[in-house]
Amino acid sequence: MAPRVYTSHLPDVPPNNVSIFTKLFSSRTPGGSDVGGHPGSWTAYVDAASGASLTRADVKKLALSFAYGLRDHPTTKPFACRGDTVLIFSPNTLAWPVVLYGSVAAGLRCTLANSAYTGHELAFQYKDSRAKLVLTAEEGISTVRAMFADIGLSNAEADKRILVLGSDLRWAGGPAATSRPEAAGLLSLEELFSRGTLKKEETFEGAAVHETVYLCYSSGTTGNPKGVETTHKNITTLVDIIVGFPLPSGGPPILGILPFYHIYGVSNLLHHPMLIGVPVVIQTRFEPVQFCANIARYKIAFAFIVPPVLVVLARHPAVDSYDLTSLEYMLSGAAPLGSDLVKMVQKRLLSKRKPGSTCLITQGYGLTETSPSTHMLDFASADRKVGSVGFLLPSLKARLVEDDDGDAEEGKPGELWIHGETVMKGYLNNPAATKNAITPDGWFKTGDVAIRDKEGYYYIVDRKKELIKYKGFQVPPAELEAILLTHPDIADAAVIGVDSVEQATELPRAYVVHANSAKIKTAQAKAAFADSVAKWIETKVAKHKYLRGGVGVIDIIPKSASGKILRRELRDQAKQEVARGEITTAFKARL
Repeated sequence: MAPRVYTSHLPDVPPNNVSIFTKLFSSRTPGGSDVGGHPGSWTAYVDAASGASLTRADVKKLALSFAYGLRDHPTTKPFACRGDTVLIFSPNTLAWPVVLYGSVAAGLRCTLANSAYTGHELAFQYKDSRAKLVLTAEEGISTVRAMFADIGLSNAEADKRILVLGSDLRWAGGPAATSRPEAAGLLSLEELFSRGTLKKEETFEGAAVHETVYLCYSSGTTGNPKGVETTHKNITTLVDIIVGFPLPSGGPPILGILPFYHIYGVSNLLHHPMLIGVPVVIQTRFEPVQFCANIARYKIAFAFIVPPVLVVLARHPAVDSYDLTSLEYMLSGAAPLGSDLVKMVQKRLLSKRKPGSTCLITQGYGLTETSPSTHMLDFASADRKVGSVGFLLPSLKARLVEDDDGDAEEGKPGELWIHGETVMKGYLNNPAATKNAITPDGWFKTGDVAIRDKEGYYYIVDRKKELIKYKGFQVPPAELEAILLTHPDIADAAVIGVDSVEQATELPRAYVVHANSAKIKTAQAKAAFADSVAKWIETKVAKHKYLRGGVGVIDIIPKSASGKILRRELRDQAKQEVARGEITTAFKARL
């Protein structure tokens, strides 16, 4: 039987055959005064804390200066030949787009590392990506030096490979700042700016558009993180197919809280806004009070978010302290979003606004391996299709595969497979993993189970490998998590399956964070709260979804920077609890 292949209801976008830098920054007019088709005088990026900003022309000029400095400075020159890899290790800053685009203009690959990594974690990515130079914020210098020590480089040799992105923003018209002592003697961003300007970026045309440009690392479910080879073609296609953006070119700013080292942040906050001419207000990292303060200060109309941000908007007192009426649109990604949480946030925000005001929350879907977005729920359908990840984006194809031999019937769940120009080149240095993930004819197996309704809207049921199998039933953790987040005393939640030898099956087990930990200081109070949650969920779900594996009360749900629950850590914790006898048969016996 022929595969059941789905396409988008939207027309395909024209093919791109140029580099990322050429796509975003080349002039579209004979006079050349524009930058990427929009006036060079338009604001591109703003530092939220100081208000310092860069125009589109500033970004282009500074990026080309940085590219020239990399290739000209005697310290960096040996590490900046076309095809070499630089590692960026920094929280969000105004320097990020400059050094990222500058590295691309110089013809380099960029591997983007989690700014919370330890030296040991960073060492794996540095070695695996074959990076030669590290661009780090001042706060990361000690970690980078620990990383170099871990791999056996001398201090002198290590320091040649470190370039510091300082806190001093005078190069962007912002405030001065005193450098940290550990930055003494290290090469600075400003030093590279002063050496000259690259007359033209390195070009990637024809077959060269398929060269790797970014290496984000995907944690996966087992083993070490895998380097995802994202190409120029992947990103230039991605920025064209993202549709449904509610803001016009030159419109109000969007807020950049997603980490730029994650594909969700780098694609949707650095690249796409540059393409359409919308400024981005850069917040160093997500913090609830500053999030609300920046929305009020900059009159933010749109924000890319992750579900934990909505938990904050549903409950945090800062929401009552700032004027958030400008925030009309939010698009969530990286983790499943429950409809109940959406409604809670809308109710709270709209209660402070005039009747008829707009507060639309949708979600999209994608993976690091798909650059990332493959689906997006349009804002016109936000309320009608709440819970859906939306429609398939143009230029992509999808299948819902029941097993490797056949596709699921219409309306039935199946593993989502994606085909198109946003699918990664492969996993770096890992041909076996690449072969397991991408079929010979180019279909990427997402590992996520989805359903497509009659109108072409998709719903992610759960991860194929994370569905809990209880006595013949399949229990989606995301569904239980969405319900748990509506409990008035639960601030965050995660659900995993634990093995029951007695019953020869998996049992759903929840881990929850109390909204006010001061109320459950004692072990007895925690146990009572856990039991009450287990009983409460039984009023909300079918019997096969009961939390027979119990409820654990913890301080924080382990998550990746993008908000994805790290279930592997919770499964390891559950195994330890089983070994200590803390997961009792009383929970397992609940009917």
